[in-house]
Amino acid sequence: MTLYNKSFESFQKNYIGFAALIVIDQSCLGSAAAMYVLENGIGLTQMVQLGLVVTTCMLVNVSILSQLKPKFVFNFTIFSVLLSVLLIAFNAL
Repeated sequence: MTLYNKSFESFQKNYIGFAALIVIDQSCLGSAAAMYVLENGIGLTQMVQLGLVVTTCMLVNVSILSQLKPKFVFNFTIFSVLLSVLLIAFNAL
């Protein structure tokens, strides 16, 4: 069984608990990514990056609050975390 399958199985069993943690974590990680993006100025490139990070983090929170399927929430959370970490790394250098 792969790491993805094990993680998803655990997420599915404890969906309510993980949902609360994801809302908190996504809000914190998204705000950190936004901070790093805005440290480099307010040009068009930064605004596009800021729009991407805010939109994805907000959509993760909306997908949890609207009680979408756990598979969609899990996959979209992974995408949002990867995007936020990528933007933090890109703008920190």
